[in-house]
Amino acid sequence: MRLSRPARGRRSRGAILIALLLASGSPALAAKAKHSPFRVPNAQLEPLDWPQLAGWQDDDHAAAFAAFIPSCKAILRGGARGKRAMLAPAFKRVCQRALRSLPLDGEGARAFFEANFRPVRISKVGEAEGFLTGYWEPVVEGSQVRTDEHTVPMHRRPGDLIVSGIRRKAGAFPNKGAKIVRRVGKGKFAPYFDRGEIEDGALRGRNLEIAYLKDPIDAFFIHIQGSARVRVESGRFLRLNYDAHNGHPYTPVGRILIDRGIVPKDQMSMQRIREFMLANTEEGRALRRLNRSYVFFRVTRLGDHEEAIGAQGVQLTPGRSIAVDRALHMYGTPFWIEADLPLATEEPNTAFRRIMIAQDTGSAIVGPARADIYFGAGEEAGRAAGRIRHNARFAMLLPRDIHIGGAPAALAPLPRPRPAIEEVPVSDTPSPRPRPGV
Repeated sequence: MRLSRPARGRRSRGAILIALLLASGSPALAAKAKHSPFRVPNAQLEPLDWPQLAGWQDDDHAAAFAAFIPSCKAILRGGARGKRAMLAPAFKRVCQRALRSLPLDGEGARAFFEANFRPVRISKVGEAEGFLTGYWEPVVEGSQVRTDEHTVPMHRRPGDLIVSGIRRKAGAFPNKGAKIVRRVGKGKFAPYFDRGEIEDGALRGRNLEIAYLKDPIDAFFIHIQGSARVRVESGRFLRLNYDAHNGHPYTPVGRILIDRGIVPKDQMSMQRIREFMLANTEEGRALRRLNRSYVFFRVTRLGDHEEAIGAQGVQLTPGRSIAVDRALHMYGTPFWIEADLPLATEEPNTAFRRIMIAQDTGSAIVGPARADIYFGAGEEAGRAAGRIRHNARFAMLLPRDIHIGGAPAALAPLPRPRPAIEEVPVSDTPSPRPRPGV
């Protein structure tokens, strides 16, 4: 995994530590703190001390700080909206200090996190652990024109896609809470075409094709991941990013294969889904159509080697960016995640103890301790991401201004980890854009 590195010219560790401690602990700053208690619905919160985070001292804090800075710039430009808006003023103060502190080495970055945040263990009520999956950006061959080999279209957003039932800012497409329809007559509307109807030609002849691929399986997984690098005839890449969806619910096909007894739950992965579709052409096509959700894309101006853009509007950092439940969490929030994952091999024997930054979302990412790790682009990233479906312990890093409160149960010590959490693995989870069906 490629991780962002800190810039040169690092500031003196001792000087920055003293400055940060004074800045974050000053009486003037404390006077500005909001006293409304911070709560997360259906979650239990437990304030921690830094030594309680297993492996905290050993993380690459400079890499985490480098991933945090783009989120800070976005927060300072626009802040936060909705239920997490109460966090925005505190995060803005932290982010102003972060930008003034640049550059930082590893020890300076760790001192910054410790001086400006406090760790708060978070999990769903009654549970001690959360759940992780992974996602990536596929790299595929394609063509900008239809050929005998390239026959599978990737579509841009249709003009007759109508969104109702939710207020939204211009240009944004809602992930949840909206009804997606098409006009069929004066004052008459119908659900938008589903995957099967579109594959059968419902959009043909409307000049909506951005590119054509060889393999419908590749197209299906690009719909799930939400972005792709398509290498076209000239050798350059078209960078496709999620733009909209057809309004039909996302159905995880991996769950269907498990329910039918085709793939054991403990063996489910993206690769197993692909293997089934390759070995069973017609059954695979029928399986894909059971997921009626369909995604529309736009072409971005990203360079060939730049990373995909997350829902926060910043470039994702492999191994540091996560997708979270946007209804519960604010973009830019650092999380400390502890897990044992199958990164080097198929066995979950790699200790993962790392600061991750919430910069993306996805409709299958639901709950207070649920995250999708971004692994980067290409086959290697895809193989690693496709293996992740594991329990983990989560801690939010909240600005010290934030008052943790709520019902007594919200601050109760978390229960001991259960031997196993019965959770259907959803390794084909949607990301990275805020889309409803994928």
